[in-house]
Amino acid sequence: MTDVKVTISTTASDAPYEQLRAQIADQARSGALPAGYRLPTVRGLAGELGLAPNTVAKAYRALEADGVIETRGRNGTFVAASTEGSAREAAHAAEEYARRALRLGLDRDAALAAAEEALRAVYPGRG
Repeated sequence: MTDVKVTISTTASDAPYEQLRAQIADQARSGALPAGYRLPTVRGLAGELGLAPNTVAKAYRALEADGVIETRGRNGTFVAASTEGSAREAAHAAEEYARRALRLGLDRDAALAAAEEALRAVYPGRG
């Protein structure tokens, strides 16, 4: 059986809910947590990780907003179809970036140049 494998670092710069969100999202994207996999309850995972239930709930809300997981009422919380969730998450992040670049006063070319530079940094050697 598949298990959620999460490690929360108390010395990391990211907040615990962000660490949890990122790790579950990464596992869902990679297929380590397959589509349809039932996630632990908020209270169950909070107890297992030594976190407050509100911290886990905040991570689950963010994952649901990103389309990575879906809540089916009393039936529980499940990993959503991965390709749809990833595409939605990327489109949402790109839109947020575009709006922020506009607020910062960047024109389209400067915003694209900044995005391309960030992609080169994250995907070295891939064009």
